[in-house]
Amino acid sequence: MLDIELIRKKPELVKERLSRRDGGLSELLDKVLELDKNRRELLKKIESLRAERNKKSKEIGLLRKEGKDSSSVEEEVRQLKTEIESLQEKLGEVEEELRKVMLRIPNLPHESVPVGEEESQNLEVRKWGELPNFSFEPKPHWEIGEALGVLDFERGARLSGSRFTVLKNWGARLERALMNLMLDLHAKKGYEEVIPPHLVRDEILIGTGQLPKFEEDLYRCERDELYLIPTAEVPLTNLFRGEILKEEDLPVYLTAYTPCYRREAGSHGKDIRGIIRQHQFSKVELVKIVHPDSSYDELETLTSDAEEVLKVLGLPYRVVELCTGDLGFSAAKTYDIEVWLPSQNRYREISSCSNCEDFQARRMNTRFKDSTGKNRFVHTLNGSGVAIGRTIAAILENYQREDGSVVVPEALRDYLKADVIAP
Repeated sequence: MLDIELIRKKPELVKERLSRRDGGLSELLDKVLELDKNRRELLKKIESLRAERNKKSKEIGLLRKEGKDSSSVEEEVRQLKTEIESLQEKLGEVEEELRKVMLRIPNLPHESVPVGEEESQNLEVRKWGELPNFSFEPKPHWEIGEALGVLDFERGARLSGSRFTVLKNWGARLERALMNLMLDLHAKKGYEEVIPPHLVRDEILIGTGQLPKFEEDLYRCERDELYLIPTAEVPLTNLFRGEILKEEDLPVYLTAYTPCYRREAGSHGKDIRGIIRQHQFSKVELVKIVHPDSSYDELETLTSDAEEVLKVLGLPYRVVELCTGDLGFSAAKTYDIEVWLPSQNRYREISSCSNCEDFQARRMNTRFKDSTGKNRFVHTLNGSGVAIGRTIAAILENYQREDGSVVVPEALRDYLKADVIAP
């Protein structure tokens, strides 16, 4: 959530920054300013009427003390009370509407973010690794996986419908090995491992920005009024919801392996083959809760920590900086890490690493007490460290051999107790 004080004092600045994302957000800002003005006018009127009521109440006491009739003044007090209650009810309605509008406004892009409207305008920052050179036509991961008996799309669809896959035998073991490798790597970098709930209340999703913006993408358990998490970012970032941390406790580094559940609304026809875009997938997530002064340095190390997984696995990748039009709702700045998929002859996203500044912290009311004793909002960061399904796809494709087998990356061999996955 944006700072209402900033909107109030510098509306044109906020509009200009938001226009880099979407030119249609100006109307929402105007609505916020209108509601905020109404709110402050109502508060002023209520305070004035309360002062008048208090004055009249004292007058009643004096009249009674002097043995005089106070009935007319008492009636005035009753009328003032009724008017105050009516205005308080109206104030509540205005504040709720203001809150709803504020929750629909995305974060301001950082000044360093390149201005652009779509993915094609993202900027490549760096590349790592050599692209594989095959002496044969490389196959896509879904063909390799089915031939090896590690990916079963037919049974997955039979169990749950499209975009669900069963991982079997080496596929299941590969996921478990990757989970352990990633968690071990991140633990060495100081991340505390957490196993969070996979079902959360709506206010938890509001806190990180998934609600109300992305409600169509979420799976909801109606009877219990709980949502399946779309990413471990949601419960991890909310661990300190409503708390005031000590400055010396910052930074906080967290990591978790969880399944993630997404309806993928609006993605019909995209990546219908394979395991790139699934309704259920697994991911190791990285979350940082940090001092505002260091959050952009923390973004660089967070991205580096996610990259380290791909380096250890020997998977070629590139890092791109997202332009303003491609930023996620809560992000002020984002780096995407894209892994190479030979069958598509292109890089595909496997991690997004974002600094949300104090946007999520305001929604969660997560603060810290600084050295002067002032309570300030923390900055929150998150990134995939990394998506496991897409890593499996990248391993199958980059390490495939002409005979249909797949070489196991050296870093995984102790975990898998195998050098090759063969038919």
